[in-house]
Amino acid sequence: MPKKPKPIPCILIVKDAFFLSPHMVRVVLTSPELESRPTGCEGANCKIFIPKEKQSPDELIDQITNGPRPTIRTYTVRNFRKDVLELDIDFVVHSDGGPASDFAVNAKPGDFLGFRGPSEVKIKDYYADWYLLAADMSALPVVAATLEKLPRNAKGMAVIEVQSEEDVQNIDSPIGVEMNWLIHSEPHTSSRAQETMIRAKNFPKGIIQTCIAGESGVIKSLRKFFKEETQIPNEDIYISGYWKIGLIEDEHQAQKRLER
Repeated sequence: MPKKPKPIPCILIVKDAFFLSPHMVRVVLTSPELESRPTGCEGANCKIFIPKEKQSPDELIDQITNGPRPTIRTYTVRNFRKDVLELDIDFVVHSDGGPASDFAVNAKPGDFLGFRGPSEVKIKDYYADWYLLAADMSALPVVAATLEKLPRNAKGMAVIEVQSEEDVQNIDSPIGVEMNWLIHSEPHTSSRAQETMIRAKNFPKGIIQTCIAGESGVIKSLRKFFKEETQIPNEDIYISGYWKIGLIEDEHQAQKRLER
């Protein structure tokens, strides 16, 4: 089956930007181009292209199209309000900076970035008897969007690791989903707190669906756990490494391609 063509890149304009918490900034973006994007794309991946200083929107589009390759990062569509052509992307603020983090922290109305996407959502259908969701701050947007899409009578457990108590978010999750917030103040050091909690859980009988993403070391260990110690079919598992300690995104993506 032939691959779908990649969406044509466009320019999105910053409408607003503000701190959701000490370590996360929400950037509200707008453009007439969003009219062609599908509703219900919350939780889907997208690519953003960071402009160089004093670069114009047309120059950025030309660079995306013809090279040299601009700075590209993968993010999640957190909210999409098609009626007003607004799309939210949440950025984790890193203590050591980084092009995307710096863009978000300094974003002001009228700034712009390049955008391609969104891709398909991670979970298209919700049919489970019980749901397991887990994330660190890099994957909090996809898990939050998934929690908000769950059937209101859904049951399950969410395990979310953030950097501080102030980074805990108010998510419209079903009352039957147990929310567990873990604090890991040094995200660039290894943590096994999520894995420990998941391994300790006595999973109920019935169909289980997962939405799990975060640091690749944690994900690798959890993927082995699901394969060797549970009976959950592969088609009911979404699990993905979004980043790896010590690597920038380009290096991490190259490593993932080698491991496939």
